[in-house]
Parts: sequence; structure tokens; C-alpha cells
Amino acid sequence: MSFTVNQGEMLALVGPSGSGKSTLLNCLGLLDKPSAGVIRYEGKDITRFGKRETREFRRDTLGYLFQNYALIDNVTVGENLEVSARPRRGAKGQRGAVIAEALGRVGMAGREKELIHYLSGGEQQRVALARLIVKQPALVLADEPTGALDDANSAIVIDILREMSEAGCAVVIATHDADVRERCDAVYAVRDSSLVGSS
Repeated sequence: MSFTVNQGEMLALVGPSGSGKSTLLNCLGLLDKPSAGVIRYEGKDITRFGKRETREFRRDTLGYLFQNYALIDNVTVGENLEVSARPRRGAKGQRGAVIAEALGRVGMAGREKELIHYLSGGEQQRVALARLIVKQPALVLADEPTGALDDANSAIVIDILREMSEAGCAVVIATHDADVRERCDAVYAVRDSSLVGSS
């Protein structure tokens, strides 16, 4: 397979269960190593990265949005977002303002002190989305981000991903959701290794 995702573009990876969408995302995120071929980011073959380069790529470039949210379950909403804000320079008060703004954008304003394990699935996914906003990655990988959500929460997720894309982020979404597919700029069929259309 061969495809390119540009800055400011949203690409949907589609295909039946078992076709390799999540595996492909894991390779793009350097969680799995491809058995052959190369993955390039800004001209660099990231599949050749050592441990340090991989860690820096994940920290400085990459943002994940998983179906299972990947939040720290036994701490607060604010502490989950602080993890993404920590590597950035600036006073703690400035980080607090960034976190508050991100929560406001996902409809969770003022809920920094709530514990994650008391939140509904839709609320947890919105916290995960706020974490992305705080991090401001250049590349977002989203694995079935609306798979377990109702229509309202799904719309919030895709609206924010679209905003991030329009601000210059490259977004790759593995999805079965026809509405998500329609909102993307291009659609790549993983099983057929083909670009099957664009909106």
C-alpha cells in the first residue's frame, strides 16, 4: 500500500473488521513495526527511529484518540490534561488556562476536579479530545473514535478533529462510521490498498 496524508487533511481508513486498519494506525504511531516498507514523516523514515527518537516523535508530534479513551482512570480530569501540557514551557497558571479552554471547547467546562472513573463513556472521550487540544499535535491518529458514542458526542469528536485539521494538523481516522467518512477529505480502503474517494 502507498498513501500520503498532508497537513490540514483528514483521511479515513476504511475496511471490514480484521482488514488491518488498527494495525496500520499502530505502525504509523510506532506502536508496531511494519514487516516491510517505510513510513516517512517530513521526509524521515520513522520506522528506523531508535528508542529516543521514537519517544520524542510520540511526545512532540503525535496525538492519539483511542476508542477506549486511554485516560488515567484513578485521577482527575485536570490531571489527565496536565500530563499533555507538562512538556510545554510556561507557567502553571498558563497551562491551567489552556486546560480550561480545551475543556470548554468539548463541553466539559469547570470539570477539572472530577475523577475519570465517574464519567460516562462519552464524557471520557471528550476528555481525551481535550487532551489532544492541549497537546496540539501535528499528526492525530484516531482508532474508531466514535465507535461507542451517541450521535451528539460523535459530532463533537468529529467537529474538533475537523477544526484541528483546518488549523494544519494531519488526521488519520480508522472508522466504520459512514458519517465520519463523509466528513473526511479522502478515504483509503485498507483491504484493497486504494484511495476510494474524497469528499
